[in-house]
Order: sequence, then C-alpha cells, then structure tokens
Amino acid sequence: MNIKIIKDPVSLEEVRSLAEEIYQDMIKGAVDIEREIIALGGEWHMDANAALLSEGSAQENIWGFNIHVDERGDEAVKYVSLINIRPQQGNRSMEIQDQELRRKIRVLIAQIIPELFV
Repeated sequence: MNIKIIKDPVSLEEVRSLAEEIYQDMIKGAVDIEREIIALGGEWHMDANAALLSEGSAQENIWGFNIHVDERGDEAVKYVSLINIRPQQGNRSMEIQDQELRRKIRVLIAQIIPELFV
C-alpha cells in the first residue's frame, strides 16, 4: 500500500496512478489543514491519517476526503470520512459540516492538484 505525502503540486496523472492501486477512479486522502499538506492513498482514510501523524501532524488538524479522478471541480472532491466524526470539534457526521473548513480544504487541494479544477 502506497501512501504519498504531498506538499508541492503534483499532476493529476500521478494522483490517478495512486488511485489505480485500490479504487481505480477514486482515492482516499487526508489533509492537515494547519501544515497545508495532504496524504493520498491507502485502503482507508485512517491510512493517510496515520501517515500524517507520523510526519508530525496533530489529529485535530487532520480531515478526510475522497478525490474522484474522472471528475473536475467541486464534483471531484467529497468531504466524507469516518475520521471526520468529531463531536468535540463540532462535526457529528462523516461529512465535514463546516463550510469554511471545506473551503480551506478545497483551496489546498486545488493548489496541490491544480488540474482537478481546470
């Protein structure tokens, strides 16, 4: 299982390659909203989450998402993951409820994978 921590822009083709390892047209990911890095790959969001934790991220800053590599724009990113259930942080659902947090994650993903949003 290949988990890639990404700090700088990557091509959509590289993301597609990672996606093909497990889900073909979708890849699970986690973002550290404070450090502005993402981890992609793995069977579960927890795999990417663990990779970020091992790189020094704090759990309260990590949120899960999915990228559908054949989609573009807002349709490409889904903010749903078990790691997002955080009543203590005001999120009682698998889906991220806070629109400002979603916006920040979208902006970060757009910076790291710009081809998703052209």
